[in-house]
Amino acid sequence: MEAIIMAAGRGERMQPLSFVKQKHLLKVLGQSILEHNLEQLDGLVETAILVIRPDERCQEIKRTIGRKYGSVKIKYALEEEPLGTADAAKTALPLIGQRFLLLNGDDLYGHNDIKKVLDKFPCILVKEVEQPKFFGIVGLSDGTADSLVEKPEIPVSNLANTGLYYLPKDIFKFSIEKSERGEYEFTDYIKQFIVKEKLNIQEAEQWVPISFCWHLIEACEALLKKTTGVNQGKIDKNCAVSGNLLIGRGTVVKEGTRLEGPVYIGRNCLIEQNCFIRKFSSIGDGVKIRKGATIDNSLIGDKTEISPKCFIADSVIGDDCWLGAGTTTLNFNEDGQTIKTSAKGKIVDTKRVKFGTVIGDKVRTGAGVIISPGKKIWPNKSLPDGQRVTEDIQ
Repeated sequence: MEAIIMAAGRGERMQPLSFVKQKHLLKVLGQSILEHNLEQLDGLVETAILVIRPDERCQEIKRTIGRKYGSVKIKYALEEEPLGTADAAKTALPLIGQRFLLLNGDDLYGHNDIKKVLDKFPCILVKEVEQPKFFGIVGLSDGTADSLVEKPEIPVSNLANTGLYYLPKDIFKFSIEKSERGEYEFTDYIKQFIVKEKLNIQEAEQWVPISFCWHLIEACEALLKKTTGVNQGKIDKNCAVSGNLLIGRGTVVKEGTRLEGPVYIGRNCLIEQNCFIRKFSSIGDGVKIRKGATIDNSLIGDKTEISPKCFIADSVIGDDCWLGAGTTTLNFNEDGQTIKTSAKGKIVDTKRVKFGTVIGDKVRTGAGVIISPGKKIWPNKSLPDGQRVTEDIQ
């Protein structure tokens, strides 16, 4: 049994985090998105075929994942030219049997959901959503799928297509044309299939689509809610501790610090005196949080240093950053409106009332910098130490 995992996309909507890094390798709770999904497939499939591009970014996937993950054998299919999801999936055709599982490599799926899908061949995994007009929506007839419409103005249901399918190999025999955006869409195969064949549905218990940077915050919360705490570090006396804590080996938490779980802290971190780490935060390996700093509902990348008295809330900070003393991320609008930000040259509504900043890898900020809600900071390749910010960003 083979699973095809789509991992060739650039992830431009995830910039600046994906500016120099493949989106699928962005981490939540110390693991890349891709590794989380391979973990869920372990024990369910024999082989995972990762569809990647023949460039340096995607070669990093090969170096990170290798040829085996747990009990799952790893193979690679190269998409020479980006022609769409259907064409990308088709590159794995010589490596699959008569039935295959297909899933996005940049969304989070659950083991139990995948297992249930595999019991209902052929099958599509769907999930109830509150705003169906923003998703591909599956219509039903007699309990099976009878339509699939992308971002419908008048949705026939609130069941979103999660991008996970269990299908016959001969689905690739259908003839499809390029879409309006000039790509071959895998969903066009699905639309033709459901006209002629029965396609079962399975509702997901866990699915976190990760299209934009702030979705990593939501993924972190979803995973922490399902994770049992394990403390392998050292917490000094006189610390206030509550909730589940996942703390890696070699990490030290100094006196006077407050830890409000669930929280993930990686290996070999230093949390100095009188810090406050609030729930649903994920702190990578080798991170230093200096005296009096607060981390609230945020993701901090590997080897980043947060200087004294910083306030980082509802934000995502990349790897190897250095934030000067007193750096503050403002995370809400005074008028209570949802936060808007930029993505692929457009203004996008995050639909979040609280959202701080997104900072790319190796960025430096000066002391006392204030970052307004929704602002992003890109790394600057021309500077070896990253981009140095010396003025308020508002």
